[in-house]
Amino acid sequence: MPTRVVEPYDIDGAVPPGTRSQFRSPVCETYLGDQIEIPVTIINGEHDGPRLFLTAAIHGDELNGVKVLQEVADRINPSELHGTLVLLHVVNVPAYLSQQRYIPIYDQDLNRAFPGKPTSNMAERFAHKVFKRFLEPCDLGLDFHTSTRNRTTMYHVRADIEDDAVVELADAFGANLLLSGEGDERSLRSVASRRGIPTLTVEMGKAHRFQPALIEKAIEGIDGVLAAYDMYPSATPVEITWQKVMGPAEEKRWIRADSGGLVDMHWGPSPLVEAGDTICTISDHFREEVTVIEAPFTGIIVGVLENPIAAPGHPICHLVRIDSETREELEQSMADGEFDGYRSYGQQWMGSAGEE
Repeated sequence: MPTRVVEPYDIDGAVPPGTRSQFRSPVCETYLGDQIEIPVTIINGEHDGPRLFLTAAIHGDELNGVKVLQEVADRINPSELHGTLVLLHVVNVPAYLSQQRYIPIYDQDLNRAFPGKPTSNMAERFAHKVFKRFLEPCDLGLDFHTSTRNRTTMYHVRADIEDDAVVELADAFGANLLLSGEGDERSLRSVASRRGIPTLTVEMGKAHRFQPALIEKAIEGIDGVLAAYDMYPSATPVEITWQKVMGPAEEKRWIRADSGGLVDMHWGPSPLVEAGDTICTISDHFREEVTVIEAPFTGIIVGVLENPIAAPGHPICHLVRIDSETREELEQSMADGEFDGYRSYGQQWMGSAGEE
């Protein structure tokens, strides 16, 4: 990993070594010609080290990462930092203000527009400025997401395990579940990783809310990265008791409803389900017709429907097949109490396996 010589970080005004700068950076304009500005924190360390970017709210209704970045910006002391942190607190400001996933009016997905173009549509121009100004100068990246509305997902990372530098970053972040794949070719993490900036997508929880347990877990992951890359002497490496790496060829399936009605979840208290276990039932309003949805194989539930009503074709849960070794590790974690209150505490490990 390359290290940067200590020097002013020249972005919207130089940030001298050992200092922090917080400002709003213009990236686009409204219909009235007013500037659209994203909130940014640059923490330029007193010592040599890599540059790490953290991004949140590329989808405007995904809020857990916004709180993560606020906490990190407040906790890091520039005099102790080796390297630079570049925090983009809210990337998709128009969608954030509307509390919706995509750029309003045109429903453009900002996370399908990178690296962007300076003379194309709004999403492309937006992505181009963000990428060139803030992300391209960095050495590592963490992009924080949640599920889309009406779903919830297990805390996990998405990464390309064919890229050794990305694997090193994922090991440092330390999530239990890693879904491997290159991702959409125009997503932030795919573009950045292809250009030599190892980047992870962190999926953590539900849209439209803060989930404190997931937020603290993500902060621990950032701490693990700072420790692994020698960026912060007081940072603590992440220790995990089990890990499942889900390759592109391994079996994972969205279980979908074949009938409409009211959904009652029966899985739990842990995410482990056996083949044939009842995941949920779907009943009509008179309880005259009840459909039982069973697990087609033994696996872990990494995402579930939050909305308690369903129509035929609605996704009920995202199930990932596990091998006997992973099952034994999970069962040991259950015995150790790791999943106590898994569902009753607001599904603290869950947050849908949403699209990044």
